[in-house]
Amino acid sequence: MSSAGCGTHTAFVVDRDGAVVTPVNVLTSVEWTRVLDEVSTAHVVINPDADCCAQLGNVRTWRHKLVIARDGVTVWEGPIIQAEWSFGQVELFASDVLAWLDRRVPHRSIVFGGSDLTDIANWLIQDGFAPDDPGHTVQILGRSGVEGGRQYTEDIGQTGDHLRDLADTGLDYTAVGSTIVLMPEDWSANVGTLTDADLPEGLIVAEDGSALATRYIVHGDEDSGIKGVSGGVDPYYGLLERSVEETSVTTSASAEAAARSRRAANYPVPVFLSSDRVTLSPEAAVNVAKLVPGWCIDVATAVTCRPITQRLKIAGLKVSEDGDGESVQVTLAPLSSDLED
Repeated sequence: MSSAGCGTHTAFVVDRDGAVVTPVNVLTSVEWTRVLDEVSTAHVVINPDADCCAQLGNVRTWRHKLVIARDGVTVWEGPIIQAEWSFGQVELFASDVLAWLDRRVPHRSIVFGGSDLTDIANWLIQDGFAPDDPGHTVQILGRSGVEGGRQYTEDIGQTGDHLRDLADTGLDYTAVGSTIVLMPEDWSANVGTLTDADLPEGLIVAEDGSALATRYIVHGDEDSGIKGVSGGVDPYYGLLERSVEETSVTTSASAEAAARSRRAANYPVPVFLSSDRVTLSPEAAVNVAKLVPGWCIDVATAVTCRPITQRLKIAGLKVSEDGDGESVQVTLAPLSSDLED
């Protein structure tokens, strides 16, 4: 059975052509993250020895990538966004492969009449990287089941922002190394089980009432008149309404689908389990390399006044190592509106 363990990290700086610029021989601290529907980051602090100091002096942002391995398994990579050199120390800050899409725009105009959001997202990614691909793959775990009408215009808007808009209406995505993973919001594959014993410092059960909406309205472009509505007055909560504009929505059917997806994510009140400030026990029955946002963990806790037992989606992961050892932190969110508490 896999367990979290106490990992040891190594790192490399890699050129965009794939050649290793330099191994990082003396890491004094390392931190890497994974997040759902957003760009993740990593940060390393290096005490350069004579063999790698000159090579580290040649590091250039966006040209070079940071690659991080844990116990010999690559767990994170992406372009170096910022580098800082000081006496006896080099710091590198990097973002994952999705960062390039925040620096890309649609390269041709297109209208989707009623395509699955997965197909639309895949088109955005492939179009974004088409003129210059730093090395990426796309893995599709399943279709979103949500059909949407979308329109994109050449050179208008950042591709990363267009991808985030899709994630608001029925699609999830994350980056694992150079692979962008697309999955439906209700993807429920399980990668482990956690109990109170696996979180020795405790956790927080939080009910986020600010997100609750019993009725959701999604409008297309202001001049289009397109509108989708889901929900209404709830016998328990009453009426709480949200109205948003999705300018890329081009059909009433896609507006309806977007409204249903947004309401499902925010009704009933989302209950979260957060372990942002605690470390998983090394004996926890999970494989850290497989803690990927979008996958799920079965969680049972009875130590708070709000006991909860349910399958939860991994929303974020932060792993760090320094002279005091390794810390593995995970943030969990509801899998769907069908909560059990």
